[in-house]
Formats: sequence, structure tokens, C-alpha cells
Amino acid sequence: MPGGKVTSSSGLPVETRPMTAAAGGGDYLFIMPSYGYGELSNPKMSQSLRAARRRYATLVGMDTGAWLLAKAGLLDGRRATIHWDEYTPFLEAFPEVNAVEDRFVIEDGLATCGGASTTFELMLELIRREHSPTFALEIAALFMHGDKLDMYDPLQRWSADALVRSATALMRRNLEQPLSIPELARQLRSDQRTLEKRFQEKVKSTPLSIYRGIRLREARRQVELTTLSIAEIAERCGYRNTSAMIRAFRQEFGHPPGSYRRTS
Repeated sequence: MPGGKVTSSSGLPVETRPMTAAAGGGDYLFIMPSYGYGELSNPKMSQSLRAARRRYATLVGMDTGAWLLAKAGLLDGRRATIHWDEYTPFLEAFPEVNAVEDRFVIEDGLATCGGASTTFELMLELIRREHSPTFALEIAALFMHGDKLDMYDPLQRWSADALVRSATALMRRNLEQPLSIPELARQLRSDQRTLEKRFQEKVKSTPLSIYRGIRLREARRQVELTTLSIAEIAERCGYRNTSAMIRAFRQEFGHPPGSYRRTS
């Protein structure tokens, strides 16, 4: 693709670089044509994507990006999904693709998802795989993903994913005065045993351990980005004893809080 200024469907001009500028390859290449996938579904684009497949570890088709990947023959015999508005046409146009109505699909260096919220869920899954379930949970909480658990939706009410995400978000909202795990479960209209079981299923850890990690990572963030004293940071992160926070911090990160403090 030649690069230059392109205009989004909302009329926003965006400066782009040619595909050749990314010739070196990398871990991920994201393809998101959105409403313009029909015009872009041409032999030149297919050739570019087939070449990119050899240079990038994973190609990610977001929104209608799966259409371009399928047109290039990259999804033949594979599971894939697309924005649900285009699901039936996609199914009809590419019978050789195993189209599914999942929110996202990751399979052997190719990933597809349906739209904005599903893109975020896909990113969380990639973070979980590349780093850890705990880190993915923390990122989800920072973006308030799953912040409220709908108690009247039985599908969400009993979903392990939803319960763990909501518990993690609740932990982040209660750092200075940490909740006990029984109280955390009560506020989520669950019970401690169920909550602990769901955490073990999803992140192979306990709610208490995740809560501790969230508080310590917030402490590290404040050490790095603020001029607050270590004692005040400890209190803001739920530690009434500064020495206890320093010990826990060193155990978690391998160094005391002071080593993370910027000197300039």
C-alpha cells in the first residue's frame, strides 16, 4: 500500500506509511479495513498480506479484517470470525473458511475478532498468553473492563470470566481500605468458596494473592510517578505498617521501593 493521507469513515484524516516501511516484520500486524473492505479486497492487497504472513508472527484481522485475510487465502481450512453484521456474507463468500460466531479466534499465527469490544477482549487474551493471566486481569481492571457484574443476567452472573473480572475491578476500587475476601464475595453476591474456585479456574491463583499483587503494583506505580513518601504510598495501598509493605514489595519485585524512584 502506498501510504499517505487517508480519510476514515468519520471524515478524520490519518497519515499513514507504506507497507514497505514495515518490511522488516514483527510480532503482530493488525488489519482493520472497517467499512472499506470491499474496495480493498483486491489482488494487490492479497499479495501484500501473503507477503506479510511470512514476515509477521501473527496477523490479526479486526472488525472486517478477516475478509481481507480470507480473500488472500490465509484462512482456508481455519476457524475465523468477523463483525457479526458481515457474518452471513462472509460465510457465503468463503465456504473454505470455518466461520464461527465467536467473539474472537486465535489459531496458529492468525487471529480474528468482530469489533471494538471484541478487539479489547482479544488483546487481553494475547496479553494473558504472552505474559500471565494475572497481568491480563490487571490491564482489564485498569480499563474498567467488566467493572459491573449484572446480577440479573444469569449468563453473566455465573460466568467465571465475569465474576473474576468484576472481583478484580472491585479490588482496584478498594486499595486504601482492602476488603476481606468474604466481604468481596458478599458484594458480588457470591460466596468465598465459589469466588476462590473461579479464580483458580481462570488465573490459577487465589483472590487474596491477586489482591496483594494489585496493591503492590499500584504502590510501584506511585513510587515511579509521584513524590509521595514511601509511608504515604504504603497507607494508600492498604498497608498500615510501612515495613510490611517494603517487605512485600521486595518479595514481589525483587527490589525495595526506593530502587524504583526516579531521581530526575
